[in-house]
Amino acid sequence: MYIPLHHKYRPQTFGQLVGQDVIRTTLTNAIRTGRIAPAYLFTGPRGTGKTSSARILAKALNCLSSEVPTPEPCGVCVLCQAISQGNALDIIEIDAASHTGVDNVREMIERAQLAPVQARYKVFIIDECHMLSGAAFNALLKTLEEPPERVVFVLATTDPQRVPATIISRCQRFDFRRIPPAVMQAHLQQIAHLEGIDITPEALMVVTQLAQGGMRDAESLLDQLSLLPQPIHPEQVWQLAGRVPERELFDLVQAVYQESLVTVLERGRALIERGWEPLPLYQQLVGFVRDALIACAAPEQPQLTNLMTDTWQALRDWGQRVGVNALLQAQEYLRQSEPQLRQTTQPHLWLEVILLGWWQQAQGQAESPKVVPLHPRVARPTSPGDRTPSSAPEPVAPTPQKPPSEPVIARERETPPTQAPPTSGETVDLAALWSQVVAEIRLKATRALFEQNGQLVALNDTQAQVAVHPEPLLKIAEGKVKDLQAAFKRVLHKPVAVKLVTPPPKPPAIAVTPAKESQPPPAAEPPSPPQPSPPMAIPTDQVRVAAQRLADFFNGEVIDPTPSETDDDF
Repeated sequence: MYIPLHHKYRPQTFGQLVGQDVIRTTLTNAIRTGRIAPAYLFTGPRGTGKTSSARILAKALNCLSSEVPTPEPCGVCVLCQAISQGNALDIIEIDAASHTGVDNVREMIERAQLAPVQARYKVFIIDECHMLSGAAFNALLKTLEEPPERVVFVLATTDPQRVPATIISRCQRFDFRRIPPAVMQAHLQQIAHLEGIDITPEALMVVTQLAQGGMRDAESLLDQLSLLPQPIHPEQVWQLAGRVPERELFDLVQAVYQESLVTVLERGRALIERGWEPLPLYQQLVGFVRDALIACAAPEQPQLTNLMTDTWQALRDWGQRVGVNALLQAQEYLRQSEPQLRQTTQPHLWLEVILLGWWQQAQGQAESPKVVPLHPRVARPTSPGDRTPSSAPEPVAPTPQKPPSEPVIARERETPPTQAPPTSGETVDLAALWSQVVAEIRLKATRALFEQNGQLVALNDTQAQVAVHPEPLLKIAEGKVKDLQAAFKRVLHKPVAVKLVTPPPKPPAIAVTPAKESQPPPAAEPPSPPQPSPPMAIPTDQVRVAAQRLADFFNGEVIDPTPSETDDDF
């Protein structure tokens, strides 16, 4: 009868336990010195040796080749063979997933009161103990604390958080770690040599990467690969495991930053049409971006990833060209996109949407304009659409230029929050900077809100003050502050806090009195002395309408309402 590899090469002694050196040493010394605890708790990920260690402990306590417990059981005596086959009378192995009730625990407690039949110790192995009910755990408490003589309990679980603290406190806890990749690869190479499996070291590295620290998963995958035509290469491992090869992931990520939108769509669609599910493909993309970030930030430490050598070299060279900041932003974008992909009923569609958004972000990073440093005394450039009345700039004294180490954005001089920005001859072009910030807002509705009703009135190294008018829109704008702060960060390349303020008060309306006019006398009548006509009073409603139109025209800009000429000329 065929025996699977993960059963055939299951560890039979503590010396064969792979990747758990501390646990192996501790249990060996405990058995050698006779310090046997009444209860043990083995925790850790799947396939790391918890149940195997429990069976080895049972053999060590009951091996007939020695008159006392031995850390090196023979494996050939009657009891060792019975324990390995799972039919020893005094070694009771219970699957807690199918025996969750309190009645099952009571039956086990009653059996614990009986003396061992063949062995020195009666050992109860409770696998996946976190599946026991609360009543079952409570029934087990007293027996775990004061078990009968020659009785040992071994509890194994992959989820220790679900085990009550009262149970954990009565056990000696051993945390099994994931097996290191190098140790696992060496063990798999030994198995392949013994079984005559021709597999390349690169393919074994991929097997180790896919196992994620679980030896049972690695041995099962190697067992499957042994049925393929040999020699076995990495591509065969990727295909059998249902994972996207590293090279194809690299081509897709590279296309996002260097190719056209159509190319990104074609590559993404090709992977989906080849049968890979959107969510696992997305998760592999996130992991690959993480590996690219490590390759860019720590190019001399390939051991931090599980990539193959050629992929690591290519990713390291490419990551240096893209930069750490771009990869960090890509990782943040992908992280925010995961909930939508998990909850949607159309994952194929949303995977393409995520790739398109990622491409747009990458292109924006490549083409976004740099903020040009402006001197505080440089006059604001005028444009044909500028509504401010043109006037000759006043001469200013030359000021020394700042050294290159100064920040990119020139500081605006201190201005109270309720005041308008300084005049165009004394500050940077806040309007031009505001246009860049608004253009970086990604949501169309938010961009339209600030473009039509917002104005940048003050800016320093840590805070930007934005006036929103009319005032009823201020509450709506408060909910969009995060989007506005993100836009400022993309333009200024540093975080800036945004404070929303009400617009500065508008200048009062000026009542205009028309100039005095004299009516020419009719031609048919003799001329008469001109009589002074009383001034015409414009109705209040008309003044209000005219003032509103004047205010809307200047759109909150500060003007000097004092006339420079006489009222008649105005």
